[in-house]
Amino acid sequence: MNTIRVLIAEDQTLMRQGLKTILELEDGFEVVGEAVDGQEAVERALALRPDVVLIDVQMPRMDGVTATAQICVALPNTRVIILTTFDYDEYVFNGIKSGAQGYLLKDTPADDLLAAIRQVQAGESIIQPSVATRLIAEFSRRETPAQSLYEPLSEREQEVLRLIADGHSNKAIADSLTLAEGTVKNYVSGILGKLHAANRTQAVRVAREQGLI
Repeated sequence: MNTIRVLIAEDQTLMRQGLKTILELEDGFEVVGEAVDGQEAVERALALRPDVVLIDVQMPRMDGVTATAQICVALPNTRVIILTTFDYDEYVFNGIKSGAQGYLLKDTPADDLLAAIRQVQAGESIIQPSVATRLIAEFSRRETPAQSLYEPLSEREQEVLRLIADGHSNKAIADSLTLAEGTVKNYVSGILGKLHAANRTQAVRVAREQGLI
């Protein structure tokens, strides 16, 4: 049996070390690297080219969904499993849409995690049973006509979105609109949620497709 090479991307030290221990105690697995934020996850994945990446959703510098999208585009042979505390519909939907082949909660038993990694490496997709039904419902809902998919943006959100589309950073947007940078971050989060976008680039693409900017 070939050894499955795994990269662990998790900002919580205890969780990351626990995952590493579980994998290293099991025959057929090798932890080839670790990352403590999304940006490092992408960099380490490109350098190490692991078979499977275990990645958390909420991490510093770059969230796990954005990192997943970049890894899947750059490394089509690398499989990604999102392993997170959160089972919110938006996280699940965006994670799978970004290219993840698996979505598991962190309370998954060790044996189930190992089995999931093997299945994903073999080309299957794994979704935590507790969220699979909701995911199917969410995909069905989003297949309805486009006008029902997106919540309307406020006037201020439209202003922020236009500046994002022009390539401005949060700080530059804050300076331009005379807002606190934290306030801009809140507006950006709201925009991503309303447009069902995983990142700023996707939000701009969706907005242009919908004629919002």
